[in-house]
Amino acid sequence: MLAGLTALVFAALAISGADTLHIRRDSTPMSLPFVRRVNMTGVPSIVKQDQARAKALKANRADTRGFRQAAVFDVPATNQAVDYTTTVITLLIDTGSSNTWVGAQLNNPFVGSGTTKSTGQLVASMSRIAFDGSTEVIDTVTLSNGLAIENQSFGSALVSQGFDGVDGIIGIGPVDLTCGTLLPAINQCIPTVTDNAFSQGLISAHEIGISFEPTTTLGNTNGELTFGGVDTTKFTGTLNFVPITSTSPANEFVGIDQSITYGAADGTTVLAATSGITDTGTTLLLLATDAFDTYQALAGAVLDSTTGLLRLTSDQFDSLQSLLFHIGDSTLEFTPNAQAWPRALNSAIGGTSDFVYLIVNDLGSLSGEGLDFIDGMTFLERFYYVFDIANSQVGFATTAFTDATTN
Repeated sequence: MLAGLTALVFAALAISGADTLHIRRDSTPMSLPFVRRVNMTGVPSIVKQDQARAKALKANRADTRGFRQAAVFDVPATNQAVDYTTTVITLLIDTGSSNTWVGAQLNNPFVGSGTTKSTGQLVASMSRIAFDGSTEVIDTVTLSNGLAIENQSFGSALVSQGFDGVDGIIGIGPVDLTCGTLLPAINQCIPTVTDNAFSQGLISAHEIGISFEPTTTLGNTNGELTFGGVDTTKFTGTLNFVPITSTSPANEFVGIDQSITYGAADGTTVLAATSGITDTGTTLLLLATDAFDTYQALAGAVLDSTTGLLRLTSDQFDSLQSLLFHIGDSTLEFTPNAQAWPRALNSAIGGTSDFVYLIVNDLGSLSGEGLDFIDGMTFLERFYYVFDIANSQVGFATTAFTDATTN
């Protein structure tokens, strides 16, 4: 399986007349549940793949132009430790890309129907360390519970690499990431599924709410995407919004500005105010190398060669302090338990019960490059997360799991 990406296995993903992906045809928010999966092989691939993804994201706009990938409706999801899925066709949920495509398993290619129309153009895109080349097709795409999006462009894979165990991607990032991915019409952009759902009046707000939850078991359906609004039952307190950062290249993604301190709001600075991205397609919380080194020293952790993660003894973990994320006018507390990989799942990543493994890791480059952190899935599990496309802003709220001792 592919570690570290959020994945949807749609209960009934469909492209028009073939199978049908059922969704309500109204303009209220709609939710899609999803499952988190665990990669039982390839450890320490979580760290390596996250770092490779970070490198690709930084290079994305400059080096791969023309070869980039990527209503309220709620859908359930199952937590499998390193990514999320929801049933039948498995699509990675990715805010770091915006193209949607299917057919990654070339021994089980996408088969269209009488309503599927090929444009004759190619779609080339990159996600994580994976690459796909697709033929662009147009059809109705229905996402669980009846959200039928007409005239949606998506790719039917001709070649793909790095997508073991998944069938493709549902890209929910900024539409600009699709610009230049069509060949030969490289000056065009492709409306995302969220864009089209809004423009067709299927959802009432041009935004998407994302709820992850930490887990100590595999196959736990505990995630939810809400298209066209937010699910107020999933968070506590107030949603606090900040604008998408203006700093390049983070501003090309769902990027924000933040600083991080250790121990208290006025404690030791781990990461000075800088720009980075929020990303459902990255498993870990990645910090620029200099910030990561500071964190490692403060935590007293050592690098574990088997998992690629930092590790602590139980006694050391008892002394670990919170990380404080200063985002806009609010401060989010990332508790010691939030920093720990679920101890009940240590064996799933090749670890042992002797240690506590930490989900904070090295981005692989020094700060000052305009993308100095990635707040990945294990960070987002502790907060409710909203990508407000219409207003170019990102929202965070605390949840019942922000202070939980789940790990």
